[in-house]
Amino acid sequence: MPAARPHDPARPYDTARPYDIVLFGATGFTGALTAEYLAEHADAGTRWALAGRNQAKLAAVRDRLSALDPACADLPLLHADTADTASIEEIARSARVVITTVGPYVRYGEPLVAACARAGTDYVDLSGEPAFVDRMYLKYHEDAVRSGARIVHACGFDSIPHDLGAYFTVKQLPEGVPLRVEGFVRVQADASGGTVHSVVGVFADMAGTMRAERERRRAEAAPEGRRVRASRRAAPRTRVGDGWTLPLPTIDPQIVVRSAAALDRYGPDFSYGHYVAVRRLAGAAGLAAGSGALAVLAQIPPARSLLLRLRAPGEGPSAERRARSWFKVTFAGEGGGRRVVTEVAGGDPGYTETARMLAESALCLAHDDLPESAGQVTTAAAMGDALIDRLVRAGITFRVLRKD
Repeated sequence: MPAARPHDPARPYDTARPYDIVLFGATGFTGALTAEYLAEHADAGTRWALAGRNQAKLAAVRDRLSALDPACADLPLLHADTADTASIEEIARSARVVITTVGPYVRYGEPLVAACARAGTDYVDLSGEPAFVDRMYLKYHEDAVRSGARIVHACGFDSIPHDLGAYFTVKQLPEGVPLRVEGFVRVQADASGGTVHSVVGVFADMAGTMRAERERRRAEAAPEGRRVRASRRAAPRTRVGDGWTLPLPTIDPQIVVRSAAALDRYGPDFSYGHYVAVRRLAGAAGLAAGSGALAVLAQIPPARSLLLRLRAPGEGPSAERRARSWFKVTFAGEGGGRRVVTEVAGGDPGYTETARMLAESALCLAHDDLPESAGQVTTAAAMGDALIDRLVRAGITFRVLRKD
């Protein structure tokens, strides 16, 4: 088991709080998978609890968990409702780390971020919603810095394979030199209702997303004496394998660049490009056309309502479908006359592996000896090598394919 994280006297609640981890949202699709993962894989002695607004549904989840581990029959069930500020503040005060799978985060996420930032409680979520992440930085980063809380968004497929994969790649290259990394994402998977609602919400509020990004850029200090940026190139400079690539306008490049800004190891001049890779031209064309159509339809209220009815929150792919799903992210890095190709790979990205990544992030914050950090931080900056080690032990691969 990883070494326990030492108590920090500046965080007086750590030893007094009854729970190491509270999971908020265990009755949802991904939340239930996260609860199952914790039941089977949490570090020995981890004190954890389930939280939500429907006690009957929470009790049903606990009953299922007790079949995996009889000790789960005694899991505490805590009342928490995003519309009830007092209940949210109470779970923040009761835990060292809070996990939330309750989205879309732009609608339901803010009260818990606020409560954790003020209470000195570490926080992890699955948000891939750029506007939410930027607004939470603007509102609560300074509160979290003062309290010692680590607010870590995007702890699932958005954006752990990309953030930690870029970090892993950088560590294979020389120090103190300009570095360029490009990531190429290949996925075979299905989407849950929660993901559908989050994606439609992002497309529906593109103006708000760009406004939040601009406000954060004005408020956030650039790293002193260093340059970090996301590549705007439509096509990658490097080539990894056969097929076609398209820029992938997700939150992932923003997260990678924020890690680079926080960590000197990324060198004096760092750039990151993010692409989806497909084997056939028809697939690339279909993906581009589908994304464009979704962006347009999400702006039209009747069409948006229809899209949201395609799959309800709490629904997701079957276990059989998830067993056939997989992801691979290949990274090409260059710098100091060296070149490296690496890969992060695993099973079903959106749900099975996302639940694994989310749970291991919370366990890492709760138990591992980590670098000092506070405020809104990324997985690479807050957990880095310790989280990679956990994920490798959990079955997600990080490997070097080639070094020149």
